[in-house]
Amino acid sequence: MNINRLRQLYLKNKQIINYLIFGGLTTVISISSYLLARYVFAMHTVGANIFAWILAVTFAFITNKIWVFESRTRGISNFIKEMCSFYAARLFTLAVDISIMYLFVDMLGFNGKFEEFVIKVLDNVVVLILNYLLSKLIVFKKKD
Repeated sequence: MNINRLRQLYLKNKQIINYLIFGGLTTVISISSYLLARYVFAMHTVGANIFAWILAVTFAFITNKIWVFESRTRGISNFIKEMCSFYAARLFTLAVDISIMYLFVDMLGFNGKFEEFVIKVLDNVVVLILNYLLSKLIVFKKKD
């Protein structure tokens, strides 16, 4: 495959490719900041998880706004509105994440190490898709 074909493929799928790249980086930030908070700052798991979530979602907002959805808001009030809707959407998908894990692991008993891992992977796929759709259709919706 030549470089021009790769470029065309990228440009055709730019938004999704950038979303996956920055989503991967967001995951790295989430995990590494959680570990930093837990084992360097000796935070409790809940506090460490909240700390990691705030850093990861902030990184995701900035990268999604600039490079994924290329949102060009005008005025501070529009920027704040967009940011608040992004955080609200991510709080919603956090609730979905917690609900899926609680339902399948705690209530339905898929709590073996491998089963729980599979549920978490599937859960993350659902959350990833929901985050993308909420960002595309609500948060960074083009206002023509």
